[in-house]
Amino acid sequence: MKSHDIDYKILGSEMQIVEVELDPQETVIAEAGAMMYMEPDIQFEARMGDGSKPNQGFWDKVWQVGQRVLTGESLFMTHFTNNGHTKRKVAFGAPYPGKIMALNLAQLGGKMICQKDAFLCAAHGTAVGIEFNKRLGAGFFGGEGFILQKLEGDGMAFVHAGGTIIQRQLRGETLRVDTGCLVAFTPGITYDIQRAGNLKSMIFGGEGLFLATVSGHGTVLMQSLPFSRMADRMVRSAPSAGGRSVGEGSVLGGLGNLFGD
Repeated sequence: MKSHDIDYKILGSEMQIVEVELDPQETVIAEAGAMMYMEPDIQFEARMGDGSKPNQGFWDKVWQVGQRVLTGESLFMTHFTNNGHTKRKVAFGAPYPGKIMALNLAQLGGKMICQKDAFLCAAHGTAVGIEFNKRLGAGFFGGEGFILQKLEGDGMAFVHAGGTIIQRQLRGETLRVDTGCLVAFTPGITYDIQRAGNLKSMIFGGEGLFLATVSGHGTVLMQSLPFSRMADRMVRSAPSAGGRSVGEGSVLGGLGNLFGD
């Protein structure tokens, strides 16, 4: 199915939103709970599936819902349609601090493979599915497990990542990346993992036990602040069980942890 040709603006700097302008009868699909605001004449409906296959049978829809369960997403996707006679806008917000990246799937070979929680919204006609990682090591230690998210189509799709998004074009070279910092890549990229140096470096180096390796020809997107890293930092900086502050940034705070106060 050919994707709807939507217009858009990405607004903001750290907590960005994407504002999509819909012509009459155009539709954008989004993850449940991503909508920030919408103008009159925009109608929304929760549906099973992304609507990329209008003649999809019942069992095909069940399989698509099953795929979303495997990736930890909501069972339903929300479809926003402009039922008016003039252009109308609907906006979607990022779930945590970071950047929104607009992907023109037609210019990326019609397919993008993403980490499981990267997808935000896309033009109607975009197929949102799963991609199984065929390499055992990458499946167990690659940060995203065996299952990645797959976006297919010829229209615009929008993904979100933490911190700053870096886009790299690989032309046969290999890049080593922290497993949590890899956001998305095109099908021409081979994804695997390798040990992070020797045993001492793996345990005390602070970079984790394994690194992701991406190689080949294509586009790679990386994030500077994975959500897991930010959440871990917040937990470690939270008050202790007794209600006392950890005292981050203070030498006395660190010594206090040793002596109780």
